[in-house]
Amino acid sequence: MTRVAFIGLGVMGYPMAGHVIRAGMNVCVYNRTVSKAEKWVKQFGGNLALTPAAAAAGCDVVLVCVGNDDDVRSVVLGNEGALAGMDEGKILVDHTTASAELARELDAASRAQGKEFLDAPVSGGQAGAENGILTVMIGGEEGTYEVARPVIDSYSRFNRLLGPAGNGQLAKMVNQICIASVVQGLAEGLDFARRAGLDGESLIETISKGAASSWQMENRYQTMLADEYEFGFAVDWMRKDLGIALAEARRNGAQLPVAELVDGFYREVQDMGGGRWDTSSLLTRFTRKQDK
Repeated sequence: MTRVAFIGLGVMGYPMAGHVIRAGMNVCVYNRTVSKAEKWVKQFGGNLALTPAAAAAGCDVVLVCVGNDDDVRSVVLGNEGALAGMDEGKILVDHTTASAELARELDAASRAQGKEFLDAPVSGGQAGAENGILTVMIGGEEGTYEVARPVIDSYSRFNRLLGPAGNGQLAKMVNQICIASVVQGLAEGLDFARRAGLDGESLIETISKGAASSWQMENRYQTMLADEYEFGFAVDWMRKDLGIALAEARRNGAQLPVAELVDGFYREVQDMGGGRWDTSSLLTRFTRKQDK
């Protein structure tokens, strides 16, 4: 039986770890707030550990899904970090959306200890994690990927190796750049439709059958029309992700004028108190701010 550690039981990691154990693997979890790990074990079974190193001990694959670069370092490096507990030849997989620089750092640290590493950020949000249909963008060695793939398959609909360590994170940056522009376009379109007197439901039912269709349109237009945003992928998280992409663009010379503009719009949503709203809340810049 494959032995897996899952470190980080947030809105993504909690259900992802559940899919792993349902797939018949032996799972040990770690979470900074112990009560969350206790709740997970009560619901799914498995075991919990009080440090990342203890969770990783004896495991074949160690999965990490936390908040940002510093959070990853805090659970992976050091005497109580996951790498310290792993045996040689075992695999560390980081599902956190973080920097490509961090991915390369962890790859080097893993190699120095005779261990293997994949950076594997995910897309699909909380619903994708709960339903086990995430898309996973992966950087690392092909042999490492093939060994870890059965574990990753348990919570993903699609996953692919995209090159060396760091490429998974770079791919996730592209993903977020594309999403930001699509959500802003949808927000502008729905506000225009409202001011023009069009029926939103009928409009989307029509244009979603053509070239304007997108995942955001299909899955978010109803809640946007209802002015409901207390769910989904938070604005705070999107700003973190766009910040990573914009920093990488400054390094590689890419021009991201739309992403930079939309990042500023999300800052306005945060200023309105919407940091935990879903990213589709860009529409509130028109409906709650300009109409005052």
